[in-house]
Amino acid sequence: MAGDSETKPADQAENESINWQPFLIGVAGGTASGKSSVCSKIMELLGQNEIDHHQRQVAILSLDSFYRVLTPEQKAKALKGQFNFDHPDAFDNDLIIATLWDIKEGKTVQIPVYDFVSHSRKEETVTVYPADVVLFEGILMFYSQEIRDLFQMKLFVDTDADTRLSRRVLRDISERGRDLESVLAQYITFVKPAFEEFCLPTKKYADVIIPRGVDNLVAINLIVQHIQDILNGGLTKRLNGWFNGYGTTKKQPNMESSSRPH
Repeated sequence: MAGDSETKPADQAENESINWQPFLIGVAGGTASGKSSVCSKIMELLGQNEIDHHQRQVAILSLDSFYRVLTPEQKAKALKGQFNFDHPDAFDNDLIIATLWDIKEGKTVQIPVYDFVSHSRKEETVTVYPADVVLFEGILMFYSQEIRDLFQMKLFVDTDADTRLSRRVLRDISERGRDLESVLAQYITFVKPAFEEFCLPTKKYADVIIPRGVDNLVAINLIVQHIQDILNGGLTKRLNGWFNGYGTTKKQPNMESSSRPH
């Protein structure tokens, strides 16, 4: 009938509200390529960093929160700079997958906090509330197909190797109390080979490649516009469900992880 297309049946409105899922964006790239900075810039341009974390629509997570719990032998190696934190086996993929599925289902999740000095998980966790858009950044974000397939958009931050090395040296010396010799030894032994073997090949899975990282405002602004469209569409859909009396709007707060790349 002519009028059928003008109004949505009650059960359809209810299903749209119930079936709503957040938009997951994976952000990969080499060590110190600027993944965290890109995510922070996106948050800033969306105006989300000025909003209380219980009201934000965008959440940021870091792969660095999901390092495995090390055995005593592995921790001893880590303290000597002899453990490969850039290898896929260094991450707790089971926990990552479980967390992503909880996020997709609109659940509040608890994110581990990793101590890069003692190389262990802390007792406390970071609470991440349901959000419309979730940015998940990390060097090997696209390595596992099971994890990779959960993202609706995949970004790869592509930064010159010399720039990444200089950033890592400055960061590790100033923030982690390491000396130049140990930083360079770890980079040559583990970081560079792991990037070439595990990270760089995943660049082909990216939907958008961002050369020069956070300095590429043209690329970032295009991504921000796309996210704004998603936020506006998601909000409209949930409000339609609410005003029709079916379902409830989801909470939209978040707290991004403060951990930094290893």
